[in-house]
Amino acid sequence: MSELFASGRIIDLILVLVALEAVALLVWRSRSGGGPAPLPLLCNLAAGAALMLALRGALTGASWPVIAACLVGALLAHVTELGLRLRAGSASI
Repeated sequence: MSELFASGRIIDLILVLVALEAVALLVWRSRSGGGPAPLPLLCNLAAGAALMLALRGALTGASWPVIAACLVGALLAHVTELGLRLRAGSASI
């Protein structure tokens, strides 16, 4: 189990689950018309994925600029999501 964390593979598995979540939610929305709006959803998941990549970098000894870039990516995705939700009038969290 420690090798799973030390190698960053645990993050790879989590990112696969995030991708599957995105596909499942988008399929659900296309079939039922319900569920979260696609663009804010993808921004939200992108923010989480970028945080996971920053964690992967920290676990595997990536340089600080790589980790910082992942964190900036998470910030940009999060701010974009908030902007979309505020513009749509559904800022409930």
